[in-house]
Amino acid sequence: MTVSVAVLETDYGKIVIELYPKLAPQMVARFKKLIKEGFYNGTAFHRTSPSLGIIQGGDPNSKDADPTNDGYGKSPYPNVPAEFSDVPYARGIVGAARSNDPNSANCQFFLMLKRQPFFDNKYTVFGRTIEGLSNAYIISISQTKTGTESPEDPVVVKRISLQPRKKFIAIN
Repeated sequence: MTVSVAVLETDYGKIVIELYPKLAPQMVARFKKLIKEGFYNGTAFHRTSPSLGIIQGGDPNSKDADPTNDGYGKSPYPNVPAEFSDVPYARGIVGAARSNDPNSANCQFFLMLKRQPFFDNKYTVFGRTIEGLSNAYIISISQTKTGTESPEDPVVVKRISLQPRKKFIAIN
């Protein structure tokens, strides 16, 4: 069986995300659509928080020279309704960023670097980091601007692509 994975090429190496279309079909479909359109190419991880244990990216506003609008950008498509699950927000999980409205996920995403129970059943889980988690850790400890979670120097996602990968099923 072959599945698609998202391969993020960053300033700090690759991060490979296994997508969960059965768990979050609408969010995975949106993520794939935006990847195919090249939407994410050139965006930056605009939020890094080692204490919270996340890095966040996917905002088209992160491509411009104005850091004050980072975190507020959207795709040209409507928001995606929440697709909550029982999957815990553990290390490696990929979630859909949103505002206070649970049904406001659009294009931004975050990668978990440690267990964060507060996020459970509050944010859509749509994938899991299967390679390059150490690269995400390096991004998370980037020097930030004073008093913010915004990296001092942009951490750019050069490109995201979808690539096939064989899914292995364990047989007992």
